[in-house]
Amino acid sequence: MKLPSIRTLRKYHRITEVGEIIRRYFALNAFDGVITILGVLVGSYFGNLRSAASFITLGLATSFAMGVSGFYGAYMAERAERRRELAELEESTLASLKGTELSHAAIYAAIAVSLVNGLSPAGAALIAVFPFFFTSIYSVETAYLASFAVAFVELFAIGTYLGTVSKERFILSGIKMVVVGLLCVAIGYLLGAAV
Repeated sequence: MKLPSIRTLRKYHRITEVGEIIRRYFALNAFDGVITILGVLVGSYFGNLRSAASFITLGLATSFAMGVSGFYGAYMAERAERRRELAELEESTLASLKGTELSHAAIYAAIAVSLVNGLSPAGAALIAVFPFFFTSIYSVETAYLASFAVAFVELFAIGTYLGTVSKERFILSGIKMVVVGLLCVAIGYLLGAAV
């Protein structure tokens, strides 16, 4: 089967009007990825996990699970929605749309949305895990601090992106995301202290 060209993919992108959905899924799921890895960081730190290799394994497994869940869940949901839309269109036009540009565009939409939905949380989480790969240069404690810092920078970046999209004050939007992250860390710490 011949792969579609970039021009064709752009056309499918326009036909399906999937850009807004992709933007929303990217921000939402990147946020989920960062908050999830923040939870893993807090739990690991206050649970006295001081092995970089163990944390990397934990971080990679968490990132992979979020990626698979995001990809497969979105693919099934988006595929079902696009099939329903095509079936309704076929019903109103009394013609089969199988093999048409519209059906190919629907497949593109399902794959594009699911890729963003899977890669954004996994990628965001992996970025925060990255400092643990360099514990031959610095201590595990420093890796934790660096990972927390990276996670908060990511939250701020996601917030500023959303502020820019919504045409609001992007710095304030970034600060709001950081505050949510700080609340998660504080709750994680309190839960750890209560155990």
